[in-house]
Amino acid sequence: MQRRLVNQPLNPTKRILFEFAHVLVGSAIVAIAFNIFLLPNQIASGGVSGISTIMNYAFGFEPAFTQWAFNIPLFIAGILLLGGSLVGSILYGSKTLAGTLFLPLVVYLTRHLEPATTDPLLAAIFGGIGVGLGLGIVFRSHSSTGGTDLAAQIVNKYTGLSLGGCVFIMDGLVVISSAFVFGIEFALYALIGLFTTGKTIDLVQIGLGYSKMAIIISNFEEEVKQGLLTQVDRGVTKLTGFGGYTNHEKPVLMCVVGRNEVTKLKQIVQTIDPTAFVVVTNASEVLGKGFKNK
Repeated sequence: MQRRLVNQPLNPTKRILFEFAHVLVGSAIVAIAFNIFLLPNQIASGGVSGISTIMNYAFGFEPAFTQWAFNIPLFIAGILLLGGSLVGSILYGSKTLAGTLFLPLVVYLTRHLEPATTDPLLAAIFGGIGVGLGLGIVFRSHSSTGGTDLAAQIVNKYTGLSLGGCVFIMDGLVVISSAFVFGIEFALYALIGLFTTGKTIDLVQIGLGYSKMAIIISNFEEEVKQGLLTQVDRGVTKLTGFGGYTNHEKPVLMCVVGRNEVTKLKQIVQTIDPTAFVVVTNASEVLGKGFKNK
């Protein structure tokens, strides 16, 4: 049976326009979620947006202006200090600049939107989802909205701290600062929002369509392989393994299937070889020509 192929890639011009559109759409989603959930409920869940929330309530500064005031210098510092890491790809730098400028613009244009809720817990959860959705879309275009992401890259380069650790420290400092302005309870809500944002970003990046990877060790590997190829219509990779106890060479089959095909795979293996050793685990992301989640 002929293998189904994934869609043909876009030509370079269309791909670039598509990625810029992702940056703008993602930035707009982040900005709207900020205005209708986070800002009116005093949720400062990290990043420059969290700083702008604190500055708004502490000093009355317009959040969009605060975000520009932080984002633009950080972008310039990134060009000067990161060099090739930021501008090695002109396209990446251009998309990051677009997100850096456009997100605060949408924050300013939508500043009069009514809050979607006055419950801080709901605001933290759904604000985190909105921000994570927007950032996930931006990240899928291989871009960034600047801000503390760039600051973290600078600190990482000059201190040796891991990038993840730098981001954690920066967001943590924002959340701790919010505790002094809004109180410890709202800082805890901010942590909920930060956690929700991270999980949503992962969900957007990886998607809901988790596939399953099966590792099969059988004395009838040829029959099992043919069964999977013909009845499940999935590719099978034959690996070489060695028994830990016997040290004898043993063929190992690897097959990636959709979630709805796991039962069929197990039935085929068990019918051919009831003594087969089968391990099924999540494959959160599968790339490669010819694979498509059914």
